[in-house]
Amino acid sequence: MSYAALMPANLGLEGSHVQIHRTTTSCLNLDTMSKDFVRGVKTNKLKVNGPVKMPTKVSHIKSALMSPVEEKTGLQDFLHINDFDKGTILKILDRAKEVKALLKSGERTYLPFKGKTLAMIFAKPSMRTRVSFETGFYLLGGHAIFLGPKDIEMGKREETRDVARVLSRYNDIIMARLFAHQDLLDLAKYASVPVINGLTDYNHPCQIMADALTMIEHIGQIEGTKVVYVGDGNNIVHSWLLLAAVIPFHFVCVCPKGFEPDPKTVEKAQQAGVGKIEITHDPKEAVKGADVVYSDVWASMGQKEEAEYRRKVFQGFQVDEELMTIAGPQAYFMHCLPAERGVEVTNGVIEAPNSIVFPQAENRMHAQNAIMLHSLGL
Repeated sequence: MSYAALMPANLGLEGSHVQIHRTTTSCLNLDTMSKDFVRGVKTNKLKVNGPVKMPTKVSHIKSALMSPVEEKTGLQDFLHINDFDKGTILKILDRAKEVKALLKSGERTYLPFKGKTLAMIFAKPSMRTRVSFETGFYLLGGHAIFLGPKDIEMGKREETRDVARVLSRYNDIIMARLFAHQDLLDLAKYASVPVINGLTDYNHPCQIMADALTMIEHIGQIEGTKVVYVGDGNNIVHSWLLLAAVIPFHFVCVCPKGFEPDPKTVEKAQQAGVGKIEITHDPKEAVKGADVVYSDVWASMGQKEEAEYRRKVFQGFQVDEELMTIAGPQAYFMHCLPAERGVEVTNGVIEAPNSIVFPQAENRMHAQNAIMLHSLGL
């Protein structure tokens, strides 16, 4: 810590810089110090020339030493899509298009992340999340650090609040791909740098921002479209619901009974009164007139022991050529990947001309670059 701002000339104090340095580095009681300033009390270390207000710099040091939660001045976490209004979401998506165009053109002089580091915490492994964040941050001038499941063991080997504060002192931004959503909230609470949600069991906002960018590129807009998700009411569905709480479009989750999304999240999206929300159980009826038919694995990470049981329950919910024909020729197919071909979707649907699965995967990088630019205020 630098104490140049605590030089006697700056504070109007009589006493040496060395005395003040010793006072601060010995963790003096700043509450007592502030009272002494106000009262004009003389000590053997500092003499105060009359009553003065608590100096701003000293107040900041007091806050840093005594407050367990540090403020993120001018910085923003990205934890849930509905933490932002429609204008902000669309602005981030516009920025994603601009930065993507720059990178596609071969431009390599736009380096907003130069001199910055990104800490990437992975409790859950992922190809797309790691490569898209690491490559994207590098292409814009930064350096990303991979922290795998055994590197931290957050909440087990070291408390989340300690991890947050340590990483904040080394890095400019943190991305976390975790199981428990509460771990993400705790990380964001105690970190003094922006925290980006790379996925939790509850939601996956970066994926849905990439999906929205892909829809804009292929359909022209999100507003007024119909998106039909076929499968388990999981974290992807929760993020689609939260997007529909911000941007007006028709979102349908069609799933087996007993596999509906979180009812509180459904209620939140419906009460927002922005998008049209439906939870149904008949895929053939649901996909009619869809602009997008969307699928995901039936058993997510952490549910693989249920895979065989779920395959039986989810019979009739596979996205196949017949279902896409019912949806109509305008319907695109999307999948967040990885896909189990022949299970939740047929090989033919993934490889069909109206499948935009791989542009969707590419857009993870571009959407995330724009999210990080926004979070860092760049």
